[in-house]
Amino acid sequence: MEFSTNKPIYRQIIDYSFGRIITGDWREEERIPSVRELSVQLAVNSHTVLKAYEYLQASEIIIPRRGMGFYLAADATQRVNSLRREEFFTTTVPEIAREMELLGITPEELIDRLRPQLKS
Repeated sequence: MEFSTNKPIYRQIIDYSFGRIITGDWREEERIPSVRELSVQLAVNSHTVLKAYEYLQASEIIIPRRGMGFYLAADATQRVNSLRREEFFTTTVPEIAREMELLGITPEELIDRLRPQLKS
């Protein structure tokens, strides 16, 4: 995994985990890699992975099982989608709006450009 410098590594690990959940690579109610396994896989400090897992646990996306590791919650995909939507509307949309204003792009022009990109 390539890490960028504009976001803390633990946040990038959270995003990585979200991606694994959304794509089904990590399945609901199944065991996910341990902190140690993921830290080796991503070549990062285990404390960084632990910080990401603490966030996922606080968000009720993963559940610790004593002596067995971490497991995805039964509704992990739904929770991830909800968190990603919230981040989209609180972070991405305001960034897009600022950029549109700077470039003089109207909402109508954006919609016209988005329409072919959307499947529905």
